[in-house]
Amino acid sequence: MPIRYSFSEIKKMTKGFRERLGEGGFGTIFKGTLRSGLQVAVKMLSQSKANGQDFINEVASIGRIHHVNIVQLIGFCVHGSKRALIYEFMPNGSLNKHIFSSEANILNYEKTYDIALGVARGIEYLHQGCDMQILHFDIKPHNILLDENLKPKVSDFGLAKLYPVEDSIVPLTCARGTFGYMAPEMLYKNIGGVSYKADVECC
Repeated sequence: MPIRYSFSEIKKMTKGFRERLGEGGFGTIFKGTLRSGLQVAVKMLSQSKANGQDFINEVASIGRIHHVNIVQLIGFCVHGSKRALIYEFMPNGSLNKHIFSSEANILNYEKTYDIALGVARGIEYLHQGCDMQILHFDIKPHNILLDENLKPKVSDFGLAKLYPVEDSIVPLTCARGTFGYMAPEMLYKNIGGVSYKADVECC
């Protein structure tokens, strides 16, 4: 299970939020180091409407995920209105950075195939390998992170929803995801219900 950290510990591990790794719709990510020396990515979430207990329950669910192609949640913090998630650090950044980089690309055909296969395995695990069916709803190159060996890991569960594994169609009242990567059925005004195929379409 993920470890709960105090806000003072978060500030200490990030050295006062010194090194910013990135920023998105759900928060800002900083580089940090645990007392053990392990490097981590600390995501300070934007203002959340969910109360502290709801957040902790969600962390407990996501924290049970253990797969080689899913970014590991190491810890979390709840301090007043502040929320933070501590993930393993991915030194090669996002897949998006390598796909659209003007610099020399390190992704040859073989490595590209390995990444695609790894992403597919990670998504399959979310859909079929957990106690609950986890639909990500925001699979895109920005949310695929690469470790030191360019092994891909699915990240950012800000839009994810958990459903019973036996539900083939799940209710959804509004579109979720990033335009350009969303499945066509997510764009309808009256969505009604979707399946795990909405994640597959994103790929």
